[in-house]
Amino acid sequence: MSRRVGQRGQATVEAVAAIPLLLLAGVVALQLLVAGYLFTLADGAAEAGALALASGRPARGAVIATLPSWAEGGAEVSVRGGEVCVRLRPPSPVPGLADALTITSAAFARSPR
Repeated sequence: MSRRVGQRGQATVEAVAAIPLLLLAGVVALQLLVAGYLFTLADGAAEAGALALASGRPARGAVIATLPSWAEGGAEVSVRGGEVCVRLRPPSPVPGLADALTITSAAFARSPR
């Protein structure tokens, strides 16, 4: 009898020990999903900036208007000639991870004639 009780106790300890690992896997998966979504946002924002630049309007305003409010704070926009480059830094509970998952996208436009 005491052997079965010990085995049940061991299974409980193993299950409790697995909970932090499952939570960590969930956080990592969620962080990767956010990074993938930011890739889509950066592409659309760079294209909007290039279209605005091609029509003679400022690219930065078009890029910021395209992004959701939670992504605006981590956005960097640079315009060089006809190239609009957008860098987005994802929100992250781990500071170093956000730097590693920074997304950059660029679009090109011809100047209006």
